[in-house]
Amino acid sequence: MSASVTAGWTEDQLLAAARAGDEEAFRTLLAPHLSALHLHCYRMLGSYHDAEEAMQEVLLRAWRSLGTYAGRAPLRHWLYRIATTTSLKAGAARARLPGTIDEIDFLEPYPDRLLDMLPVDADPAAAAERRESVSLAFVAALQLLPATQRAALILHDVLAFRADEIAELLDCSIAAVNSLLQRARATMGAANPRHTTRPLDTDDRQVLARFVDAWHRHDIAALAGVLREDVVMRMPPEGMHFLGRTAVVDFFVTVPAGGRFETIHLVPTRSNGQPALAAFDTEAGMQPYGLMVLTMAAGGIAAIVGFPTQHRPAFERALELSPSGAHHR
Repeated sequence: MSASVTAGWTEDQLLAAARAGDEEAFRTLLAPHLSALHLHCYRMLGSYHDAEEAMQEVLLRAWRSLGTYAGRAPLRHWLYRIATTTSLKAGAARARLPGTIDEIDFLEPYPDRLLDMLPVDADPAAAAERRESVSLAFVAALQLLPATQRAALILHDVLAFRADEIAELLDCSIAAVNSLLQRARATMGAANPRHTTRPLDTDDRQVLARFVDAWHRHDIAALAGVLREDVVMRMPPEGMHFLGRTAVVDFFVTVPAGGRFETIHLVPTRSNGQPALAAFDTEAGMQPYGLMVLTMAAGGIAAIVGFPTQHRPAFERALELSPSGAHHR
């Protein structure tokens, strides 16, 4: 059966057909929820790669257990139950809970091309709240929480599930959910980042343009000039942490490309609802080199989180945004 046939069907019709073994009906039934579920897995796991693997398991479990869905709760709730329990299982396989932000070695960026695919009503968070809830600082802080606290906080504070709905989803009492939320909020409050994300204004765009221009001109003084004095740079996979303008600039001029950062070309893109810069090695045929996700604040760039080259979605998006800029200096 083709997608054009099932496109006009009601949810009940799709559900009945999917239960009867119609895979096309199943795909059409789940299609409006997939982007939001993928983002939920990412918030839970902090890793794009792990979210991808979790979603494969979510789809398999949903298909195999479709006959158990009684329809009493909305389909969205049933799917989030599967996605949450799948993510909890995936997270439990990790060796230990990180104690600090700098100990999170699995954190990965989330390309905005996927955020743009979210239906308006798929994730109830308002625009500003959604931007905060996908920021790297927020996602990183979530990873400091025990898994059930993390699930409760995301479901309640981000996705607007009620406490009784979360209790049913997590197989616990409402009192237990409220306790989970209280403890999670206390931890998140202690880990609250110094700078929150916000829509870019004209000054932010000028700062970003000056950073890229200074980098390509190899102008160290100009590069330093767009960084806040208290700028922080982290590189989660390596656990590296640099505090202050001098330390960050010293890193730029000594580490990338073995101290030859002039061979690295930057292409503006976006990740986690934030401005980002995809880096390409000009001496290796414009091969992806790294990704910097930026937090802007009054006075310049307040934070940089750097990632290595394996995060392909962000690079692919950068190439889509600027095909000529990605291939020519």
